[in-house]
Amino acid sequence: MFGDMMGMLGKLQEAQKKVEATKARLKTVYVEHKSSDNLICIRLTADREIKSVEVGDSLLTDKEMLEDYLVLHFNKAIEKATAIHDAELAAIAKEGMPNIPGMDMFK
Repeated sequence: MFGDMMGMLGKLQEAQKKVEATKARLKTVYVEHKSSDNLICIRLTADREIKSVEVGDSLLTDKEMLEDYLVLHFNKAIEKATAIHDAELAAIAKEGMPNIPGMDMFK
């Protein structure tokens, strides 16, 4: 029984290392979202850190429209980054978690 626990502990530690490595890699994975009319382009990492925002000149003359565009397209960009982030971490959880009673909620 003790050997089984040590094996599970080792697997948990290995899974944790994979999670940490994946989180570090997600900081280097870039996501780009452009509006359909190309008036705004947002770049961020898969860990949802904003890297750049480009705004078309025509949006600079209409404050309300610019604000609406920013909210809408930041949310869409964050959705894309979150989907990548969650999929990567879910894949690790699915493959790396040892069979511990009650922990099947992560699979």
